[in-house]
Amino acid sequence: MAHKSPNRQTERRARPDRAPRPLDQRKLEELGLSYVARFATSVAKVEAYLLRKVRERGWEGDAPPDAAGIAARYAELGYIDDEAFARARSGGLLRRGYGARRVDQALGAAGISEALRQDVRPEEGQQRRAAVTLAARRRLGPWSRATDGTAQRETREKQIAAMLRAGHGFEIARTVIGAPTTAWAEQWAAEAEEPE
Repeated sequence: MAHKSPNRQTERRARPDRAPRPLDQRKLEELGLSYVARFATSVAKVEAYLLRKVRERGWEGDAPPDAAGIAARYAELGYIDDEAFARARSGGLLRRGYGARRVDQALGAAGISEALRQDVRPEEGQQRRAAVTLAARRRLGPWSRATDGTAQRETREKQIAAMLRAGHGFEIARTVIGAPTTAWAEQWAAEAEEPE
């Protein structure tokens, strides 16, 4: 019988699970700074992150944790920019084919104010381009594998439902799914993108 080398994991001593040390104001600020250095984020997301860390690790400071104050100070210093975050997040979702409603939901979940969400709301051309992008990526409407380019009623309804779930309005979804050809759909999207 061949000699087996011992498994390194079994050789290691089992370390007792140590509870992380509770946070104080200085440690909380360090966590916040580390978070904003790694991620593009919003003021509300930083505040939620810091409060979650306090719940997980506990608090040993004399005063209650000031997660909102830390997030606000980082915004004043320019480490967090809700407008830049909203524009980047909106653009990324549109490029992936999501519609205006889905963009608005994502920004709301990130704590972006209603006024700022209205400022970055996609225009008609962006909405059409996103719908065409999603249809092409998911092979919907004229991009489907149907040989004649037209979907049966049930398939068409399912494709429209997929577009609606992605945040597109009914008229945009119906137009893209009902497009006679991919070239027509591309032209329809391009028409709204052209400056007047």
